[in-house]
Amino acid sequence: MKKDKRGLLTMCMKAGRLRLGMDMTKDSCRSGESFGVFTASDLSEKSLKEVKFFCGKYSTPLYQLEMTMDEIGTALGKRSGIICITDKGFAKSCAEGLDRTEVIDRMEEQY
Repeated sequence: MKKDKRGLLTMCMKAGRLRLGMDMTKDSCRSGESFGVFTASDLSEKSLKEVKFFCGKYSTPLYQLEMTMDEIGTALGKRSGIICITDKGFAKSCAEGLDRTEVIDRMEEQY
């Protein structure tokens, strides 16, 4: 069963607790504001690797939504493959029913 998160993402956006795109996600992770990062199901491998690295570096949970970038764009009015939630409650609710994606540990990158 597909877990529809459109309504929750819309509420996050209206509350000002949503950051879209790679750069804003990196900034939120770096500053410690991020409580969860969510990716589209059709995100490119290169972008996914980069977001896995940043989430691992800053200990941010990472999840994959069962939505494509086009579906996210329709729900939020802006097409994006990477979403960062800066509210603990919203992030927890959005993560329900989703499997956590493994991130790249900084120590693994060195070897």
